[in-house]
Amino acid sequence: MRKFRFGHVVGYLLPLVAVAVAFVVGMRIGTIRNRRITQMQLHELVNGLNVPKNKLTYTLSFIEKSYVDSLPLDSIIEHVMPHVIENLDPHSAYIPASEMQEVNEPLEGEFDGIGVVFNMATDTVIVLNVIPKGPSDKAGVRAGDRIIRINDSIVAGKKVPQNDIVKQLRGKRGTVVRLGLERQGIGDLVEVSVTRDAIPLHSIEASFMMSPRIGYIKLSQFARTSFVELKNALKELRAEGMEQLVFDLRGNTGGYLDQAIAIANEFLPAGSLIVYTEDRQRHRLKEFSDGTGGSTDLDVVVLIDEASASSSEILAGALQDNDRGTIVGRRSFGKGLVQQQLPFADGSALRITVARYFTPTGRSIQKPYTNGKGEEYASDIYNRYLNNEFFSADSIHFADSLKFVTPKGKVVYGGGGIMPDEFVPLDTMDVTKYYVEVSGRNILYRYTIEYADRHRAELDKIQTLDELRAYLDADKSLLADFVRYAERHGVKPVQREIATSRKIMEAQLRAYISRNTTLESNGFYDNIHKIDKTVQRATEVLDEMCRKRISQ
Repeated sequence: MRKFRFGHVVGYLLPLVAVAVAFVVGMRIGTIRNRRITQMQLHELVNGLNVPKNKLTYTLSFIEKSYVDSLPLDSIIEHVMPHVIENLDPHSAYIPASEMQEVNEPLEGEFDGIGVVFNMATDTVIVLNVIPKGPSDKAGVRAGDRIIRINDSIVAGKKVPQNDIVKQLRGKRGTVVRLGLERQGIGDLVEVSVTRDAIPLHSIEASFMMSPRIGYIKLSQFARTSFVELKNALKELRAEGMEQLVFDLRGNTGGYLDQAIAIANEFLPAGSLIVYTEDRQRHRLKEFSDGTGGSTDLDVVVLIDEASASSSEILAGALQDNDRGTIVGRRSFGKGLVQQQLPFADGSALRITVARYFTPTGRSIQKPYTNGKGEEYASDIYNRYLNNEFFSADSIHFADSLKFVTPKGKVVYGGGGIMPDEFVPLDTMDVTKYYVEVSGRNILYRYTIEYADRHRAELDKIQTLDELRAYLDADKSLLADFVRYAERHGVKPVQREIATSRKIMEAQLRAYISRNTTLESNGFYDNIHKIDKTVQRATEVLDEMCRKRISQ
């Protein structure tokens, strides 16, 4: 979202003030010169302008009707609007027409494009994966291809920003984009014409069985298709034997409220309060489960962190307050304000806060804020880090006045965000200078791209997680080969630090290589979970639930 500093707005408003001053001075001079501008005439002039009563609309209306030169009033308004909204709460926003598609697209479930996943680890576009049966797949684009030319523009070696590449590849469905591809083993460029089409966006990033009993689902956002995607994922995992679920909402910043309510309903028995909102008149709107949920028997652990916001917090709070699930991780973001969108004819829109969200026990999800203090609000997460909140639950303090109790007697706290039942600190124990070098300079990631290129034929044959695990387990020299690669790229080996960071680097090497297979994110998370202390604690909680049930 674009932000406009006060100085920018002053630059636009100073001419407006000058106009108003000149108008008053001119009236005074006219009186001195005995010109017949009476109070009655002035009243008629103002009324003739149909000027609204407040200063802002008065000024803009007067400029539009009477300023000596023609001014692009729409342009002035575009600059003034963000400043007006900046003085409200941190989540009210003005969205220019040029940004509406970018804002809405991730939540709508599809976009128009060519259907590839790509990366620019160097200055060349590398196709990581091709969406099955999508436009590029039909046209013959393959994983591992390098895009050298898009239509008539050379894009390789030009340091073209990734956003510009996206704009060139996307376009209205039915239109054609010509690609010049560099392909391993082929001397000349491979020429391909791809007809753009609708490309589905999936809000479930990963869904697989972590063990014979425990399933894992990662939901990246609450999009229009999220509930349907979740139902399908649950059905597939049930068929594989799932009895318990790790539901990962870390990094999920929210989305459509109705999707959060529908997903909560899936896990709650009939008549359970899910969430309620309260507006400035204290009118409340309550949402209850209707008893149609098909997963009320599943043991559920929900993972959250400081980037879990809005709908993620509504879902986590609903399960926690109804004693239905265990929340594991770190305190969530604390976004509990309800926005109503007001569209304008030019395609822009206002999102204005009209109410607050509350969990079933009555906790406010919204963390404290001061109107007009957006920068201060944005620094809250960093301040949590400085206050040691990422590393110790004891660093997080709640007032007794914010204490609430669930039906089964569990104490929970309001005041902003959802505090997990099981706190898992940020783990930095195995981070060394060597790891920071190879990771921060993108050497580790570039190695996995080149590894996938060298082993493309074998990787493309892998269809299951078991096959992937077996393939990676068989490569005993992976880390040693990477260390040699890193040395060739300027990072000398430090054996003591390599030994300390070994688990992190091996897990990440395996995870990024796995993302280059047809298993994509499932392969990535299956490997990264080996160093994920939050997931490990979640599985421990589920094991404890299982043992308790057996002993009863």
